[in-house]
Amino acid sequence: MFACLPFCFARPTHEYLGLNSGEDFDRKIVVKINAVERTRAEVASPKWGGEAIAMGTNTDPYQRCEGKYRLTRGIIEVLSRARNPFSILTKSTLILRDLDLLAEAARRTRVHAAFSVGTLDEKVWKETEPGTPHPARRLEAVARLNQAGVPTGVLMAPLLPGLSDAPEQVAAVAKAAREAGAVSVSPIVLHLRPGVREHYLGWLGEAHPELASLYARLYPRSYAPKAYQEEVTAPARRPAIP
Repeated sequence: MFACLPFCFARPTHEYLGLNSGEDFDRKIVVKINAVERTRAEVASPKWGGEAIAMGTNTDPYQRCEGKYRLTRGIIEVLSRARNPFSILTKSTLILRDLDLLAEAARRTRVHAAFSVGTLDEKVWKETEPGTPHPARRLEAVARLNQAGVPTGVLMAPLLPGLSDAPEQVAAVAKAAREAGAVSVSPIVLHLRPGVREHYLGWLGEAHPELASLYARLYPRSYAPKAYQEEVTAPARRPAIP
């Protein structure tokens, strides 16, 4: 599972279930085993208007337990048969297991996938995204999905101040994403909502105490200053040099 990411913005959602956003979030995953049946019932309802469904906007739909429960695969099958548009955001190459279904769905309706790739830096990846597929493997998956007719982009997120926000780091991810055929490249700087903020800054204090003053300056609120965000994301928006 990928729940141990120190910056994961979904942490506070565990509190709705009487769990905490720290250790419980890292160690306990909640599986809605009737998700496929509920999706089938929703899209079959006369009240359903065929709105696009976004998967992965809170937690990754291809966490390791998906290998056992196959809920995401089942939902894709339901949405494909209903010709209901959908999108998937993930960090996991497990999505390639469902390449056949996704390609078929893309021929029937509007389908879009995106991979979260915040860094190509080996050290930063190992430190901040334990348990996730290597960034290079994710970019290979981007290429395979696009080749199969499933439009797939790259969400460069989160860009971490002092860790993965250097111009050359950002430019490297953007260049690799475009080389992989990404249909879009969207850089996003880390934001720290309540619940996530406390956990991330606690982790940072242990792993990188030298960055404490930088974060105190950048995050008096949940979002870093707009000028900083624009500066950090600029290398991703510049045309690649041949």
